[in-house]
Amino acid sequence: MEVDRLIVSIGRVPNTEGLNAAGVGLTLDERGFVAVDENCRTNLPGVWAIGDVVRGPMLAHKAEEEGVAVAERIVGQKPHIDFNTVPSVIYTTPEIAWVGKTEQQLKAEGVAYRAGSVPFAANARARALGDTTGLVKFLANEQTDEILGVHIIGPFAGELIAEAVVAMEFRGSAEDIGMICHAHPSLSEAMKDAALAVDKRALNI
Repeated sequence: MEVDRLIVSIGRVPNTEGLNAAGVGLTLDERGFVAVDENCRTNLPGVWAIGDVVRGPMLAHKAEEEGVAVAERIVGQKPHIDFNTVPSVIYTTPEIAWVGKTEQQLKAEGVAYRAGSVPFAANARARALGDTTGLVKFLANEQTDEILGVHIIGPFAGELIAEAVVAMEFRGSAEDIGMICHAHPSLSEAMKDAALAVDKRALNI
């Protein structure tokens, strides 16, 4: 195989070497992550840990939310972070973004769901941009229509995923997104169409 560039992606590990965890009695797990509870407390009194050295996705925005939550807990507030609604973005061409569950996860968990997707080739703004690569896919609970996951490949996927995150935080349904008026022409119309496609009611395919 001849290529210009080759990326080898074998996963990431926490950078906790040299912390002298054993010397101070800080508990690490088998992979070297700092062990924390659901509130980011370590086993040491008054010591908290966030970000790439603890469980969960190794993402800067996840670490920021944890940092804010820890600060709020220290002053007596009771914040909550739902890791299922932390979006992931790969800033490649095309961009890739997702939040929530994948179809494989839902099948493994035995969750009945419906899927709806639309290609960016059916989106007027994507056509005007000359970038029609990719699609938007919604996964919704078969009974309740609650959004369980959204996956986007295509232009500005990292921006578009925010709408899905908001909807999922409020336990919105695919129909909720499908009934919202989206500006035309905009890439966000692909979100509306994919949500409508869950019920086989997409307007532009």
